[in-house]
Parts: sequence; C-alpha cells; structure tokens
Amino acid sequence: MKLSYLFVLSTAAVVPTGAIGADPQVDLRTNLGTIRLELYPAKAPKTVENFLQYVREGQYNGTVFHRVIDGFMIQGGGFDGKFSQKKTRAPIANEAQAGIKGGLKNEVGTIAMARTADPNSATAQFFINVGDNSFLNWGDPRSDGNGYAVFGKVVSGLDVMNQIAKLPTGSGGPFPRDVPKTPVIIESVTVVGAS
Repeated sequence: MKLSYLFVLSTAAVVPTGAIGADPQVDLRTNLGTIRLELYPAKAPKTVENFLQYVREGQYNGTVFHRVIDGFMIQGGGFDGKFSQKKTRAPIANEAQAGIKGGLKNEVGTIAMARTADPNSATAQFFINVGDNSFLNWGDPRSDGNGYAVFGKVVSGLDVMNQIAKLPTGSGGPFPRDVPKTPVIIESVTVVGAS
C-alpha cells in the first residue's frame, strides 16, 4: 500500500489531483465516454488497494459492463467482450461495515464491490449505484446485513453513467438478462496524474 494513500486531508476538495494526501482518482474510459472516480482509502483501505492493483495490472482494460439495471446499478470489471471471465487474485475482506461508519453508503454515484453470497468474496468486479440502494448497506435487514463495500464515488461523468444505465438490455453470453444490447466497453482505467 502506498503511504500517501493513508492520509486524507480535510480540505480534499481544494487539493489538486495527485497531490500528497489527496484521495486518488481514476478515469474509467468507455466507448460511451469517461467516468472519473474518486477513491477513499482512509475509509476502505483494502478495497481501494485491491482496485488500484487491478487498475495498475490493466485488468479492466477491454472488459464490459455486463449487468445494467436502470434505477439500480451498472456492473462490470469481470468479463471481456466475448463474455470470457477474467482471472482474478484471491478475494478480499468485506469493508462495508467500516465504510458505513465512515459515511460510505450505497447512494447514487458511488462505486462498490460486487460479490457472491459470501460477504468476503469480492475480487475485481464492481458496480456503480445509479439509485439510492440503502438495502445494500452494512446492517440493513432487507438483505443479508453484510453489505457491499463502497469505496469511492463518481466525481465527473454522471451523464455517462446514466446513459449506460438507460441502454436497452437483454440476454448475452451466459446471462439471461440485463446485458446491454449495445456493448459498453471499458477501454481503459487509469490513475489520474500517475507518473
């Protein structure tokens, strides 16, 4: 973990991107436009480091948003354009509880880790909330209570996020529904201001 990710300035809004202590930002460039994400390592350190390691390795380049549900979320990061699942590292611990205590909730524009029924199964797949999905927060009795770890938010490109969410969907690859009929390709994910 990079030491600069351990410190968060209370004036983060006025700190230039890439400055020491600033929250890291990444550009998620798709064939429909770019979504810029700000990540919060002070509130979800393992999740952010995991995501950034996948970014550095180029894991997300050429993957697709394979699950899109308007009013709910857009999910990607696990399958290429032919719906072949990409290999991942070992799963990480779910930081949803720590995140919720730090104010990270599954609200419109936040990014969280996708997982299976096992709360500690998140690897590379993520989703961006396009609705307020409080039932996905840690401790909410409407789901399993373990929550889905939020680790950042969209700081620009909400229009791109919403455009993706409104695409017509159907079956595709191994999925019977919710696959965009027009493929949404994640062309690259890069750290903003990285040297």
